[in-house]
Amino acid sequence: MEPDLARRALGDFLKSQREQTAPAQAGLPHLAHGRRRTPGLRREEVAQLCGISVTWYTWIEQGRTDSVSPQALARIADALHLPRAKRAYLFELAGKKDPVLPEQQAATMIAPEILEVVGNFRAPAYLLDRYWNAVAWNAAARKLFMGWLDGKAGQPNLLRFMFGSAAAQSLTVDWEQRARRLVAEFRADSASLLDDPELQALVQELSAASPFFQRAWHLQDVVEREGGERRFRHPLAGELLYRQVNFRVANRPDLKLVTLMPDQLTPA
Repeated sequence: MEPDLARRALGDFLKSQREQTAPAQAGLPHLAHGRRRTPGLRREEVAQLCGISVTWYTWIEQGRTDSVSPQALARIADALHLPRAKRAYLFELAGKKDPVLPEQQAATMIAPEILEVVGNFRAPAYLLDRYWNAVAWNAAARKLFMGWLDGKAGQPNLLRFMFGSAAAQSLTVDWEQRARRLVAEFRADSASLLDDPELQALVQELSAASPFFQRAWHLQDVVEREGGERRFRHPLAGELLYRQVNFRVANRPDLKLVTLMPDQLTPA
């Protein structure tokens, strides 16, 4: 979208949301009584709720957003009680990163229906969070990923398994190629989190434990996490061939579902 068009759209969007927000909804019940010439909240009321000047808020509604901070936009989103989709739309129009992360906006627990989807796959399936911790997996994944999803790995992080476990190197055919690509995929996946302390700690830990990871990370390579052929050399089942298919969870953008669809010669 052209910058001028995005700024105008941002101003129109904020005005419409302000006019749809009742004083009582915004925590100003004493203003809800009597006749009001303006539908919803006035500009000065939004400015008061956000702790910014009326002039500054007016400029934002006029699309003059080049110097507005993400924190100020977050306060406006909170004052207008914007739901997740509208909040994301606001930051997209402004070209800013929301300082409040998706999982802070959402419930920390994963919805039962999401867990049910993972469990209902006959083929191996697992759910990764933003740090690539496995937060759910099914029985087929537990059998395939011995040393990772079989309860022996502590916190089952995919990167810790891949770069800190001899079992991962034995299991993964063409381990070096897959490991190098995995680092590039993780960098792409975590581009908006590079200043996150937990992410930084994970990268430092992996770099200290694995010279291979350290070299791959410093290559600054970036690729999308895509599906495709995945080969494994399982200690019990022998050579296995799968096609990996990835999904994003619509209402939990911090989660990704990874499924491994078996080749015709590979048992599910």
